[in-house]
Amino acid sequence: MWMVLIFAALLAGSGVAEEPTYTRLTGVEAEDFLRTAEIVDRENIPIGVTAPQRLTLSDGTRTVRAVWKTIAEYRPVKRFDDGGPPELGFRDSYESEIAAYELDKILGFDFVPPTVKRRIRRTDGSLQLWVEDCVTEGARRRQDLRPPDPEAWTRQIFNTRLFRQLTYDADFKNLSNLLVDKDFRLWVIDHSRAFRTQKVLQNQDYLRRFSRRHLAGLRALTPEILEEKLGDWLTLGQRESLLARRDLLLAHAERLIAELGEETVLY
Repeated sequence: MWMVLIFAALLAGSGVAEEPTYTRLTGVEAEDFLRTAEIVDRENIPIGVTAPQRLTLSDGTRTVRAVWKTIAEYRPVKRFDDGGPPELGFRDSYESEIAAYELDKILGFDFVPPTVKRRIRRTDGSLQLWVEDCVTEGARRRQDLRPPDPEAWTRQIFNTRLFRQLTYDADFKNLSNLLVDKDFRLWVIDHSRAFRTQKVLQNQDYLRRFSRRHLAGLRALTPEILEEKLGDWLTLGQRESLLARRDLLLAHAERLIAELGEETVLY
């Protein structure tokens, strides 16, 4: 209850009017709703570089909000304004948002909000369920909101780190892409620049503990599974690179187990 009061206080202190009640949907029910519900309102989201919009959808009885992205940028070489090194094979795509959700379903993390492809006004894009009643991980730290179960929270953190290394998320250190709801459940968003073709890990030292269940899920991944589930959203090169990173993650976990023992590394 205290967590609900804190979130309410944060909203009240910001001068934001109380939000209407939105239906909480999950799984297949959420996917079907996102694909078929009528769009009754839309607004620009003034954050990020992919020009997303927040849509309000309704079927006459239930109302939800969702993030709409249509970004589809592909460049052999991408140079950035910060003067850093150019990136080869740059890809910023709404299709990666869908791929992240489908991969999440395969591995059973359950922290990427339901995401589907939809055509709106003759434009294809990704439609992702909006996470209500949440703050960013950066805001949580600034407000010093502490989880009631530190061990469960730590496990969530390492699960998100594993997923971000597996998908080679270019924004893996961006705390704005981690959302924390009132139950201290973590949600991982904004994957449009994930699934690079690099066959290396960005930072293996970022990972020190692993879930036994999710390591088993990684071992079970095959080219056939990825083609069936992600073939519409990722290229062959992206899928091959994902499996190469999977192998590096498993090898890293085995090294840590050998050095520190299973009880220290696995949960």
